[in-house]
Amino acid sequence: MADVLVSCINKRDRNSTHEGITHLGNPNSANGGWKWTRAQVIASIEAKDNTFYTLVNGNRGNIGVVDGPNGKYVRTYADGKWNDNLLALPECS
Repeated sequence: MADVLVSCINKRDRNSTHEGITHLGNPNSANGGWKWTRAQVIASIEAKDNTFYTLVNGNRGNIGVVDGPNGKYVRTYADGKWNDNLLALPECS
């Protein structure tokens, strides 16, 4: 299992919430960069193939799967509560 840093996201539009995230990625990772769909990240987390996290202002936020009213989406969890670390990330190119 790999522990994977997410450093960028894509959303349907700039005002989207966590449910609007379409892709997660890291263009600067050691393997030359990556960008996965939200569905691919969810499947990897649920299969326990990988863990994903963010680093915002030096604070780690683990990415988890939330089963919302419109389906599954991803969100960060740190210090015992869900937070907006993913939404603070820049857009992936």
